[in-house]
Amino acid sequence: MVEPVTANLKRTPLFDAHKAASARIVPFAGWEMPVQYAGIVEEHRAVRERAGLFDVSHMGELKLRGSHAESVVDSLCSNDVSKLAVGKALYTVALNEQGTILDDLIIYRVGVGDVLVVCNAGNRDKMAPHFAKHAEGRCEFEDQSDATALLALQGPKAIDVMKAAGASSELVALSRFGVGAGQVAGIDVLVARTGYTGEDGFELFVKNADAIPLWNALLSAGAPVGIQPVGLGARDTLRLEAALRLYGNDIDESTDPLEAGLSWTVKTEGREFLGKAALLERKARGLTRKLVGLEMVGRGIARHDYPVVDAAGTVIGKVTSGSPAPTVGKNVGLAYVPTESAELGSQILVDVRGKAVEARVVALPFYKRPT
Repeated sequence: MVEPVTANLKRTPLFDAHKAASARIVPFAGWEMPVQYAGIVEEHRAVRERAGLFDVSHMGELKLRGSHAESVVDSLCSNDVSKLAVGKALYTVALNEQGTILDDLIIYRVGVGDVLVVCNAGNRDKMAPHFAKHAEGRCEFEDQSDATALLALQGPKAIDVMKAAGASSELVALSRFGVGAGQVAGIDVLVARTGYTGEDGFELFVKNADAIPLWNALLSAGAPVGIQPVGLGARDTLRLEAALRLYGNDIDESTDPLEAGLSWTVKTEGREFLGKAALLERKARGLTRKLVGLEMVGRGIARHDYPVVDAAGTVIGKVTSGSPAPTVGKNVGLAYVPTESAELGSQILVDVRGKAVEARVVALPFYKRPT
């Protein structure tokens, strides 16, 4: 996750708040971002047990407006945007012509002819032109990323924090993947009942100038329930426990949604979208590998890019994500392996710094929040 220091890194509108909170700042996807405050495990547990507040303002926000906005977005997404109701969101992937993954996205239908696309920070420079090109002559397109801050309030006490911060009743009442405009702490916001942690929670879109006031208001309102600011380190362990894919690790333009375990995002019946034909060809040929969950049996942590090997030491795959899982209490990971090694309970080996460590294929997600 920590990248080499490079020049010209961007800062979110909350950078000064992170420095004031003694966050450890690291380069990430072209930004200076907080990786931790009190510590990764402590922040992870705060989100699982209480509430955590994240700065995810580095994400890209792309707005499409007009009578053809929904059809333009639908033509670029594997999931069926045409059936998305106003006030709802969905998860999808965007494919290239070869049927592999350009990016994974959340699509918000804010109103009729009003669609918000949130893309990954590292993919904004390719996704903004991609949507702009297909919108040309059909609907308005605007990259609103530089003018928008995004906060994520996550955890079982998130709803209590929202209420304490004076969130309007319609925002508190949003259902899962619901989206709506209102006020929190007297600040105009667009709020969605979405997140990237495996917990209940909200994501709040706000103007840059209102980012620090909203951040401070949520931390103040959440103090009685033990809210903590949370950095990218715990964001990664939380999403891994929930088996949420990370672009650049688990998915990219060398993978397709079928082998990545995202076939549920692919709706082909009665609609056309970029990459559909190629993806159907891939499906017809049959999968040769699958992304699976790994639980380490031997001592060792499966890290990104560690080889997966057979008993003879031949490389048969690679780990895409891996770390200790604080809630699960085990070392876990995701890896692409041949389909014949992907059955639950299969025993495989991970090359951990030259040592073959035993692991087994287990069901995903590793963690599912209590209902």
